[in-house]
Amino acid sequence: MFEYAPAPESRAVVDINPSYGLFIDGAFVDPADGASFKTINPASEEVLSEIAEAGPADVDRAVAAARAAYDKVWSRMPGRDRAKYLYRIARIIQERGRELAVLESLDNGKPIRESRDVDIPLVAAHFFYYAGWADKLAHAGFGPAPKPLGVAAQVIPWNFPLLMLAWKIAPALAAGNTVVLKPAETTPLTALLFAEICQQADLPPGVVNIVTGAGETGRALVEHDGVDKIAFTGSTEVGKAIARAVAGSRKKVTLELGGKAANVIFEDAPIDQAVEGIVNGIFFNQGHVCCAGSRLLVQESVYEPVLASLKRRMARLRVGDPLDKNTDIGAINSAAQLERIRALSDIGGEEGAERWSPPCELPDNGFWFAPTIFTGVTQAHRIAREEIFGPVLSVLTFRTPAEAVEKANNTPYGLSAGVWTDKGSRILWMADRLRAGVVWANTFNKFDPSSPFGGYKESGYGREGGRHGLEAYLDV
Repeated sequence: MFEYAPAPESRAVVDINPSYGLFIDGAFVDPADGASFKTINPASEEVLSEIAEAGPADVDRAVAAARAAYDKVWSRMPGRDRAKYLYRIARIIQERGRELAVLESLDNGKPIRESRDVDIPLVAAHFFYYAGWADKLAHAGFGPAPKPLGVAAQVIPWNFPLLMLAWKIAPALAAGNTVVLKPAETTPLTALLFAEICQQADLPPGVVNIVTGAGETGRALVEHDGVDKIAFTGSTEVGKAIARAVAGSRKKVTLELGGKAANVIFEDAPIDQAVEGIVNGIFFNQGHVCCAGSRLLVQESVYEPVLASLKRRMARLRVGDPLDKNTDIGAINSAAQLERIRALSDIGGEEGAERWSPPCELPDNGFWFAPTIFTGVTQAHRIAREEIFGPVLSVLTFRTPAEAVEKANNTPYGLSAGVWTDKGSRILWMADRLRAGVVWANTFNKFDPSSPFGGYKESGYGREGGRHGLEAYLDV
């Protein structure tokens, strides 16, 4: 019998400054009113750094810097030269990948294996991919001379801080726009390290500006008259508020919002492979994924073996220190998010669903939640309708493909879905009927810079990634 031996990644590879200013016009500056807030490690509640909080005057400065850089430098630069900067940024990200991965796990709480093996490689890949597009915009099918929009205001969430930054900034810069970006208040550190990378790459001042703060900072940025494009990833509630705020204006908007994805398992699916997909679909990044497979639809004839296999697999998941390379599930990002997960999970039990978690010893400090599944769930249960955004899975059953489609589509969201079956014709039949922006076949949570991502209904509109991701930043 082997005893568990931790394999921690070293914190020494990253230097965290005691405090950070705002990144405006190529330099770190103090906020106008001196306001600041703390960012903490959710795995230990340790304060990592003091972060400047941008007010309206700071947003004005950032937008003005972005406008000047757009007018004088970036929009006038040939695409091949913009591409050189994007390639340079991508290479620096690769070179500093270990540093970025450790910082992401410290500030976000996700396991280092995910930061190191998924997030950072995809970040670099997005900059490489869009660098390739920068001098080919006239050949992208948008017309002979597509033009950039101008200044892009970008607001990103805390679940994939650096990856969401790459999804936003890379296509914007490739298309010739300049950027003012606001990272989430709980996870600003990798965005600020990216600002240092922009300096290292000699990116012209003002092309990328980063203003840190909470909701009021984001509101000031989104409502600013000097921005031409808004890109937001986050909750459906905030997305609706943004859509109302900019209605009737000239601003172009893309919204990537919440989800309640169905992962559909047919009786002919390979159970072991499907279970791995189920685990990856809901427990990856602690379930902090807008396209997480949080509703499991299992064909009745294989319900028992799928559930038994899933419970065996969940019992082997390791919850703990995000910097331990053996960790499968890290810390919940914040106390507020942990409270929401607990509240909705308690409601699931009160509504009559059966709750199960594997034996799991959680750390004393930090924000933690054991992987959890609910069985006996109906479509009327709140846990089957509302986005929990945590490691919580609701299990439902179906008998026929038509019933599976009906249940999968019975949601206000439409971001993603998974289909597990041995029949290619059934995959195509399902994909044609599922109202989801992304449908994975016999896999889940697979991303590529060349593939567009986005949703329907309350999951937002517009696409990020691929050629479609460029269109949102061009006047076509």
